[in-house]
Amino acid sequence: MLERIRIVLIGTSHPGNIGGTARAMHNMGLADLALVAPRCEPLTADTVSRASGADALVHEARTVATLEEAVADCTLVVGASARSRTLPWPMITPRALGERLPDELAAPAGRVALVFGREDSGLTNAELQRCHAHVHIPTNPEFSSLNLAAAVQVLAYECRLAWLDQPASGEAPAADEDGQPLASHEELEHYFAHLERTLVAIGFHDPATPRQLMARLRRFTLRARPERMELNILRGILSATQRQAERGDDG
Repeated sequence: MLERIRIVLIGTSHPGNIGGTARAMHNMGLADLALVAPRCEPLTADTVSRASGADALVHEARTVATLEEAVADCTLVVGASARSRTLPWPMITPRALGERLPDELAAPAGRVALVFGREDSGLTNAELQRCHAHVHIPTNPEFSSLNLAAAVQVLAYECRLAWLDQPASGEAPAADEDGQPLASHEELEHYFAHLERTLVAIGFHDPATPRQLMARLRRFTLRARPERMELNILRGILSATQRQAERGDDG
């Protein structure tokens, strides 16, 4: 279970925090690290020092340009957020996140990404809207700022507790109640792009005055956790709608 949990750091500016993250992960048995557009050299003497023997995770980490690349194969993406948002998103605690993991990772294709933002500004609204849920660490409200590696340590600890609490049994055969694989992040992003193109084509959506339409549709769809087959059906409906709209324009 633990090897299918990915820690994703976006725009990290201090190499020591990458090293500290690697140490926190290795402490708890996690090994999959992805770095999205780091604002520093990931592997420095400070990285190695803070990693305290876990720098192999940094050597093996994938460095990519976008969040989409980092989580393309993931079936659940959870963003760490310390701020309330204008458009509320499903919010869970670290303990509730850990309790979800055995079911989320029961199927061999299950992949979970835990996403952490920049030290100075966290995750952007656009990045958070690409997550199924947000996780908030309930710190002291009078002193709520957590070091990046410390935040990773808290969530990694909950992941390990969930793993230790698992009964000694084989993997379940499926990702959901019907035995169908859930849509991956990459498949969902293709769907959202297709949906927006269709809504523009039929005159329902004006990108110049979005009124958070796509964000609300994202929230609704991500909350529903669609299967791959269900997403394919929806995309078939969108394609048929586009063809009908084009015929209407021609007529």
